[in-house]
Amino acid sequence: MKLPSIVFALIASLVAPAHAHGSATEKRIAGPNGGRVITKVTPHVEFLVMADRKVKLTFLDDAGKPVEPAAQTATLTGGDRANPTKLAFAKEGGALVSDKALPEGASVPAVLQIKVTPDAPVVSEKITVNMAKCPECKLSEYACTCGH
Repeated sequence: MKLPSIVFALIASLVAPAHAHGSATEKRIAGPNGGRVITKVTPHVEFLVMADRKVKLTFLDDAGKPVEPAAQTATLTGGDRANPTKLAFAKEGGALVSDKALPEGASVPAVLQIKVTPDAPVVSEKITVNMAKCPECKLSEYACTCGH
């Protein structure tokens, strides 16, 4: 093996774990309703799949308390890539709630897109909505805070 290849392999082995999805360095925060908190937007937003599989987005203040949505808009595209399901959101009970349910399945790939204001850029978050329960924290795996 050539020296540059060895150096590259060493650097890759040191950098990759720090960026691995779900690694110990990626600290997830539990939302007030047991959902996943997305911190890419301000205010932060809790992503929660309700019993009817509709998605509820609850915006949170700096203390993690729910705040009424203002001008935020959101869409979610998920499920089968060949025939994706698109969910729109409307204000309902102090949050944004999807107009339809997530596609069936225990693990649904999805992309959530949020605009904080009408002229703000779209913020995207890829989520694998894994509905299995974590044996440690008892949350659904998509919202798990254990870091495994």
